[in-house]
Amino acid sequence: MYSLKDLLDREYFNNTVQEYFIAATTFLVGLLLLLIFKRIILRSIARLVAKSESTVDDIVFSEVRRFITPIAGTAIIYWSVNTLALSTKVEKLVTVTTSVIIAFFFIRLISSAIRIALTSYVSRQDNGSTKIKQIGGVMIIINIVIWILGTIFLFDNLGYDVSTVLTGVGIGGIAVALAAQNIIGDLFNYFVIFFDKPFEVGDAINVDDKNGTIEHIGLKTTRLRSLSGEQIVIANSDLTKSRVHNFKRQENRRIEYSFSILYRTPVDKLKKIPGIIKEIIEKTPNTRFDRAHVARFSEYGLTVTVVYFITVPDYLTYMNAQEAINLQILEAFQREGINFQIREDKEFALPDPNATSGGTPGSVR
Repeated sequence: MYSLKDLLDREYFNNTVQEYFIAATTFLVGLLLLLIFKRIILRSIARLVAKSESTVDDIVFSEVRRFITPIAGTAIIYWSVNTLALSTKVEKLVTVTTSVIIAFFFIRLISSAIRIALTSYVSRQDNGSTKIKQIGGVMIIINIVIWILGTIFLFDNLGYDVSTVLTGVGIGGIAVALAAQNIIGDLFNYFVIFFDKPFEVGDAINVDDKNGTIEHIGLKTTRLRSLSGEQIVIANSDLTKSRVHNFKRQENRRIEYSFSILYRTPVDKLKKIPGIIKEIIEKTPNTRFDRAHVARFSEYGLTVTVVYFITVPDYLTYMNAQEAINLQILEAFQREGINFQIREDKEFALPDPNATSGGTPGSVR
């Protein structure tokens, strides 16, 4: 009859029953500690995080809890198996497998942390919800870099010589950069647009002779919807090298225009013109009067210049205000009997509001 010591000393695959028991005990104790950590410590931290007003710490804690559990579980399995005497091939297989799994989750944790940081940074800016949509393009590049560096670091820790790989990557990178320098240039300019923010999705811009509203900012191109309806595709490099007029960020709109009055207009009526125009503009909504003058003599008549500001950037508001001002000027000039000069030999006579006879409302003579 076998004693307990004889049973524990029995050997299977180069390990005694006692050693298997120690490995199983290590695994179970590790799982118990991990369960306590999840049920007590993580839940306590979750309650503290939930009390804060910020949502960033909630997201960070959620992501950490998401990845820390599989990393800890993999480490427990590794420590348990590592207590046994394993063959060289099995030991290497266990080490490589454990390293790959931990590296996989650790790289994902870093990527998630960067994404959270970028999202938090962008969401605090104006129109943050719109800009968050652009993070996807940035994260593609960041993830590629993280996974390349993480893979190289993993192979280096597993004992492989990565100097040859790094040399190959360097030479290959130079070759790719030379072959695709325009694409890489557009890619880097995408980062310039993303972080410098000269314009954003929804902005109305003018680039050289092209006008439109930005619909999409991609890794290589930016797409605009023109006023006539077609889509305009412009390379990011061309955009950053061009002079871009961003109308959405226009705080107000300066309007300057002029018209000509007949030379024979009496001086007392000419003196009234600046005051008439000032009164009209000041009572027009969303406008700020700047100046109005009978400015100069010209071959067409006395030139009146008017300058005022639209206090909102909206183009339709400007056109509505300009129309209202023009109509009121016509009405005021009609009452005062002030006529326009439209060419050197032509004049536009406004109708006399006091006239009783019929006829056309205005005539060119």
